[in-house]
Amino acid sequence: MKTPDGRPHSPRKLDTPERHCLIVDDEPHLREILLRILRGEGFSCDEAATGRDAIQALTTRTATLVLCDLLTPEVDEVDLLRHVRRHYPDTAVIVVTSAADVRLAVECLSLGALDYVTKPFHLDDVRARVRQALDKRRLIRENIAHAARLEERVRAETQRLETHVLAAVQSIAETLEAKDPYAQGHSLRVSRSSAIMAHALGMPGSFTRQIALGGAVHDIGKVGVREAVLNKPGPLTDREYEHVMAHPETGWRILSPVLAGHPVALNAVRHHHERWDGRGLPGGLAADEIPLEARIVAVTNTFDAMISRRAYRPGVSVDAAVAELKRCKASRFDPRMVDVFSALLARAEIDAGTWLPSGE
Repeated sequence: MKTPDGRPHSPRKLDTPERHCLIVDDEPHLREILLRILRGEGFSCDEAATGRDAIQALTTRTATLVLCDLLTPEVDEVDLLRHVRRHYPDTAVIVVTSAADVRLAVECLSLGALDYVTKPFHLDDVRARVRQALDKRRLIRENIAHAARLEERVRAETQRLETHVLAAVQSIAETLEAKDPYAQGHSLRVSRSSAIMAHALGMPGSFTRQIALGGAVHDIGKVGVREAVLNKPGPLTDREYEHVMAHPETGWRILSPVLAGHPVALNAVRHHHERWDGRGLPGGLAADEIPLEARIVAVTNTFDAMISRRAYRPGVSVDAAVAELKRCKASRFDPRMVDVFSALLARAEIDAGTWLPSGE
């Protein structure tokens, strides 16, 4: 059995989504020629005389291939190409036109057309161009799928490495606390209470997870503090205090390459010793210039420092620590953060008992 143009009939199954073509041309006899060619190549076909008809036809049935001529001023082939690229990026497009214009050809190809055929054309040439366009489409789809698989593998590997890195960072933080018997559990308590505050403030889960991480490692910069200063059983000299207070910036520098995708955690590390009145470290930021996460950790960290026993002083009571936070509202701390923390503590949403180191 032969096709109307005399070629042997292909046994391919015609009416499948993978072999559907839309032919767009305002000349009926040329549409008929292209219909015969494409049907001979195993396509089911729709036809349209205008660009608007073509857009409507695509909403009814997505095409594997579109052959389009230079169309009416309302919707020319460039507009149709843009529409297809935007809404049907998987569709191959061949421009078939009598306009032998190099500039137009370059524009069409840059917009995603896979080929540009000028009239008059030979039937065999159109067949060859169609096959080439479908081969290009297949390769493009395979490359996209391959890239997606690679991206997923990279994402999974990145997540795996990040998990290991975060575990290592946590281990370093715990090792640091082991140097100071009076600080054991400090970072964990700050982490938990900061996360509870973030949740109470209505922050999204990603923020809450990051501030928990930031709280867990906020003092990691103390790895650079001399142990004799860290455990000194008495007041620090000005120089020793300056040495200790370098730890937020040191911690931020250590963690920046590791936590590049965790800006909330990094801000908590770097800015948890900023003050609401702008007299803190390291940036002298004031009020809302201080990242929210750092304002939260400033409160939870200070509360824990006050209530915990230190080498140079005993811990104070919960009530005394809360009173001190309130006294320092609008000087050291964001007043709202103090109020939220105090309310959570009063409602036992933060359990004061969990703050006390064993033996207290």
